[in-house]
Amino acid sequence: MRIVLDLQACQGSSTHRGIGRYSMALTLGMLRQGGSHEFRIAVNNHFPDSVANLRRTFDGLVPQSHISAYQLPDAIWEHQVANAWRVRAAERVREAYLAGLAPDVVHVSSLFEGLGENACVSVLHERHRHNTAVTLYDLIPLVRKETYLTDPHVANWYHRKLQSLKNAQILLAISGHSRQEAIDALQLPPDQVVNISSAVDDIFVPKQLTAGEEAALREKFGLPRPYIMYTGGIDYRKNIEGLIEAYSLLPGELRRQYQLAVVCSVPDHERQRLLALASSFGIPAGDMVMTGFVSDDDLVSLYNSTALFVFPSLQEGFGLPALEAMSCGVPTIGSNNSSIPEVIGRADALFDPTSVKAIAAKMQHVLTDADFRTSLCEHGLVQAKEFSWDASARKALGAFEAAHERQMAAAAVSVPVAGPRRPRLAYLSPLPPERTGIADTSGEMLPELARYYDIDVIVQQQFEVNDRWILANFTQRSVAWFEENAASYDRILYHFGNSAYHAHMFGLLERHPGVVALHDFYLSGALHYISAAGGDPAAYPGALYHSHGYAALAHERDAGREASYYAYPCNRAVLDNAAGIIVHSAHSKELAQHWYGPQRADDWQLVALPRLLPGPVDRAAARARLGIADDEFLVCSFGLLSVTKCNERILEAWLESALHRDAKCHLVFVGENHVGPFGDALTGRMAGHPRIRITGFASQELYRTYLAAADVAVQLRTRTRGETSGTILDCLSYAIPTVINRHGSAAEMPEHVAIRLPDAFTTEELAEAMTRLRCDPELARTIGDAGYAYMSTEHHPARVAQLYHAAIEAFAQGGRHSHYAALLDGLGHIACPMAPGEQDWLQVADSIAANAPVRGARQLLVDVTGTLAQDGPVTPLLKRLLEAPVPGWRVEPVRLDDGRYRYARGQALAVIGRDDLALGDAVAVLQPGDVLLVPGTDSALPADRAVSNRGIAQFTLLTAPGAVADAAAATALARLLPPALHGLVAELPAAFSEGAEHVQ
Repeated sequence: MRIVLDLQACQGSSTHRGIGRYSMALTLGMLRQGGSHEFRIAVNNHFPDSVANLRRTFDGLVPQSHISAYQLPDAIWEHQVANAWRVRAAERVREAYLAGLAPDVVHVSSLFEGLGENACVSVLHERHRHNTAVTLYDLIPLVRKETYLTDPHVANWYHRKLQSLKNAQILLAISGHSRQEAIDALQLPPDQVVNISSAVDDIFVPKQLTAGEEAALREKFGLPRPYIMYTGGIDYRKNIEGLIEAYSLLPGELRRQYQLAVVCSVPDHERQRLLALASSFGIPAGDMVMTGFVSDDDLVSLYNSTALFVFPSLQEGFGLPALEAMSCGVPTIGSNNSSIPEVIGRADALFDPTSVKAIAAKMQHVLTDADFRTSLCEHGLVQAKEFSWDASARKALGAFEAAHERQMAAAAVSVPVAGPRRPRLAYLSPLPPERTGIADTSGEMLPELARYYDIDVIVQQQFEVNDRWILANFTQRSVAWFEENAASYDRILYHFGNSAYHAHMFGLLERHPGVVALHDFYLSGALHYISAAGGDPAAYPGALYHSHGYAALAHERDAGREASYYAYPCNRAVLDNAAGIIVHSAHSKELAQHWYGPQRADDWQLVALPRLLPGPVDRAAARARLGIADDEFLVCSFGLLSVTKCNERILEAWLESALHRDAKCHLVFVGENHVGPFGDALTGRMAGHPRIRITGFASQELYRTYLAAADVAVQLRTRTRGETSGTILDCLSYAIPTVINRHGSAAEMPEHVAIRLPDAFTTEELAEAMTRLRCDPELARTIGDAGYAYMSTEHHPARVAQLYHAAIEAFAQGGRHSHYAALLDGLGHIACPMAPGEQDWLQVADSIAANAPVRGARQLLVDVTGTLAQDGPVTPLLKRLLEAPVPGWRVEPVRLDDGRYRYARGQALAVIGRDDLALGDAVAVLQPGDVLLVPGTDSALPADRAVSNRGIAQFTLLTAPGAVADAAAATALARLLPPALHGLVAELPAAFSEGAEHVQ
């Protein structure tokens, strides 16, 4: 392989820090262990002195021709808003340069460079023509964002770096803790993150100083007495303040015997602050010494001369100073958190860094127990041998090789996507903080999809986007801007749900087709909103007719609007305009087949709904915040309360169960109560039961607190609209044993991941399920673990985004819209002496329509040209046909107009009594399998009404009095029409003519 090593970490401010030292040592290790691999080193030409130094460092190890420097624009300090364009340009220039070296792997030794200097590191724009590996030191700013990411510009800078981490194919974690932190915090697949560990430089070894050397060292740094040493930097998480206070708690005799040496560079203002702090704790001047920056040689000597090394950090990616001290044979103690325990490797050498008394007690133990001190010295020397740069380098190279093999295997079985750049994707969805699960899903999806696309988010919502990752990494565009620039995108993705948040998308999809992620199969609620509140009264009835025909309009006439949008999906326009459909459950495909025919969903892509995994859950802390004791039993139901969530059924089962009578059992509905009779009745039924409550609207923080605290969840459904329950998935992600019923998409859940009740469950069955989980903790634990395992594989955001990407690209290259786009593009580039006329284009369009695959229900077309009268013989039959829905068929009156059939919608609306509506008489779309009935006389079929080459069964329906029925024609029609229509046809005072055509 050709491995390109980006060594900006060995330039600029990182050079002499731990990151720079780590990067250099790992690089040298890889060069030693690299075998037949070809290495190239790339550096930033903004630091010319370091370029020359690095050339000297690698002289003889790498050919000078394999060391190159790239040039970037000036002044690219990434936290400056005014530099946003310049930074993004620099990212692209650098990535293009590295790609031009034709690497198999690019290794980024430090991603978090460029805050305040002309460094630029990213993994954002290249199209995965090579693998990129990034060394991951820690995610401390993300984990402690309230301390480190308070400046929004710095937060944006940091979150762009996080997107680069997600885009990289390999992360080289420097500890097991950092690896798990990345898996949890960034929702990365475990095989993408490899723990290569760390090591120390060869200079850190036991060293015997002569008396003169030791005296000179002590005089140089003001350390006349034995001392306790710390090194590692001045930062909040380093917990220097805790160490100083702990030192002040040592017995006076020990304090007089030992000084405290803080060995690191300390700015003047920090020095004054820490000296004042020491004084406030009663530490005499001179007892605490701050050495300032020391050379490597002095650092080794200070390690070897100290009586005790203390590392009190609150969080570390590795904890290199502790390993350096142990390598020198020094008694070493440290914090019991993050990566430090795996470095020190001894439980009795650890303390709680949040307790100054614990730190002081451990220091006192070492300083007063000679045997313990000796054993720590011996242990440290043995433990340090477990770490080496060559071992870390071998692990890194092994990760490169494995990724390269995977890439080669994938390339052998797939067709590469053409194009020099990553496709541009327009992403249309509500985004946080909008109160819809689809906004939350998009917040989880965008960082993952950004591994494959350059994404702009198209935003139209009430509240400004507040998700820091989205703000940092994705350009926001208005709908108006998108309307003008939609053609500039390679891909468009719409997230459709059944709410007002999606109202603007219906028209956009018609004008700018894209792939649709259909979160709810029913979209009638959103269209009702557009009609009722969005200023378009015709939107709902128009969609109702377009999707379901006149029978649905008659139903709305009789049952009312609310019953109508519960009864009908109203989504055909979205399905027809979409360049492809992604759904999250097989149930949605079944609904499509039910409403629109057996082939309607054949090309839809089934992709799981993504869900973030919570990582380690502090159940005790969550319960403490909620006031729930450890021995109490908490049952929760999550989500907005409504009749579709069966909340009243949960309440009745609880009241009838033994749980209600147990003073340690609580039932909490975590969500906002329904406004109206249902919610009022629920609240009234709960009155007088203090251990049953409704939280009201639950913020993300409160929602997750209850998820962490719950013992059992009950998530039931009825009246499904084709949605996938995000709350069920959240419960499984938190390993909560969950009770569901087999309704809609929930019926697809594997048997072992939840307690699955029948769709039509009884109160007794629900009460028994909750009680069983209370009485059988082992069963509850087994189900919870199974749910978590299921979510970590099937619903992991990285896996889901990969499937989304595959689906979007499949639609782009082989979908219905891509097929027609290619056809139209080809037609537009036909070169000939004479340009086509209007009739030529009409004939081509007619041919394309005729050749199109049949989608949806077959049409029973009734020719009403000049024959439809209120008291005529056709009207009663037509009224019954229009109002009686027959599965698989759609009845459409048509009329001739200038030699073409048009839908006679105005006449049809009059027949069913919906004169309040207006639907245009568009040109009729005739498809193979349709049936055309032409009322006429006993004469031959008029030539202008003949339909050919469409595979349409055509009959003349004679209305002349006394006409004689033709048995052959009636039999042929009976074969084509469903039995439900036979009786209606037989009622006509007419017959079928032998002269009628039956084409194909």
